[in-house]
Amino acid sequence: MAEPPADPAPRKRKRRDAEAPTPRERMQKGYARAEQRNQEVREGLEPLAEGERPLVVTVGAIVAGLIALSILAGYLAGVKVEGEKPHLAQVLAPALIMGVMSWGMWRARYWAVLGFQLLLVFLIFSAVFGLAVQASTVAEFAATLGLLAVAGTFFFFMVKAMARIQMPSRD
Repeated sequence: MAEPPADPAPRKRKRRDAEAPTPRERMQKGYARAEQRNQEVREGLEPLAEGERPLVVTVGAIVAGLIALSILAGYLAGVKVEGEKPHLAQVLAPALIMGVMSWGMWRARYWAVLGFQLLLVFLIFSAVFGLAVQASTVAEFAATLGLLAVAGTFFFFMVKAMARIQMPSRD
């Protein structure tokens, strides 16, 4: 039997320049730059004055209140869901949640804005799913895209409002 040919010269590994940063050093440098930018943004934020409420939070409070009222109004008007009138508990629970969230946002409470953002995230995911899977007509596509644009815009502007609500006052 013939022996397999001998391997050519072993491959050499790339040499790393002694001055080139390691991946860990590059990552730490990136974190440091990001933290510096974050600190600059934090310093540029104005804390809320006593009784002040950002416009997007005010609009969110009104929207949440209108949703709560529409749920109750629909029940009182006798609206049927899948051919049946819903039980009172099925109506009161979401109406109460939206009402409390509306009150909390009106008072510029962080937890209420965070809860509203959670609902917006569910709405955004549902709209994306609707665009990808369920929208079958141009009208459905346009309406779902509009819903996605409104929910995404609300979410974007609420992030800065939440940062201002969370800030301690500067004296």
